[in-house]
Amino acid sequence: MKNREPEKLLKKHEQLTHSDMMKVVSHVQREKDGWLINTLMIEGCEAPFRYKRKKKYKNLKGQRVNLTYYPSTENIAGMNMEVMNVIRIKIS
Repeated sequence: MKNREPEKLLKKHEQLTHSDMMKVVSHVQREKDGWLINTLMIEGCEAPFRYKRKKKYKNLKGQRVNLTYYPSTENIAGMNMEVMNVIRIKIS
């Protein structure tokens, strides 16, 4: 039976995108304000994918993942950069 959770989220929020079988080429975790900020770089995509967790997570480098995310802009050192905010991640 197929998991319908991404479909439900996409119907509720039009700006969300869901992608399957995306290959992680880099995964970095750093602490900020009591949270671990996870940054993924995905094969074929220049924008970083970010999500927060309270606990450290295993390294996803080389894994294929399913992501539900929305685009955002972040100001870093005076420059606006596109980032993808992940709301759901699952190893494929």
